[in-house]
Amino acid sequence: MLLLEKNAMTEEIELLVKKHGNSRSALLPILQDIQRKHKYIPDFAQQEIARLLDIHPVEIYSVISFYAFLNTHPKGRNIVRLCQTITCDLAGKENVAKAIERELGIKFGETTKDNRITLEYVNCLGMCDQGPALLVNERVYPKVSPEKAIQILNEIK
Repeated sequence: MLLLEKNAMTEEIELLVKKHGNSRSALLPILQDIQRKHKYIPDFAQQEIARLLDIHPVEIYSVISFYAFLNTHPKGRNIVRLCQTITCDLAGKENVAKAIERELGIKFGETTKDNRITLEYVNCLGMCDQGPALLVNERVYPKVSPEKAIQILNEIK
């Protein structure tokens, strides 16, 4: 069965290489497509991308580890990211974080037991004038209060 998974992943990556090209500039779009579909980038996918783009696997891993939105391990179906910049701190990020953790029964860096929600901090969402800012999957929520955060969580539960 593992062999079938590897063949399917190899075929998927080969299609992505056809779509984006086989140069170094294609690396990030390929990684983003895999991330979008699988919610993380498996070790085998990293090896196959390295082979097909003729890049050392360590370089693939370094790109993945550099970008906060690329993952090497599975995450929940919904990823809730809270900005942790100083401006969001001053706007009340800590109270929002406590409300979220209390509501879900997990801490930031963890995933709910049903794999529905993963909590993460992110260094900046570019919303410094509208903090605290929350990113749920690909949607940004500005000026989030603890109450608004709970409302947002109830929408995705």
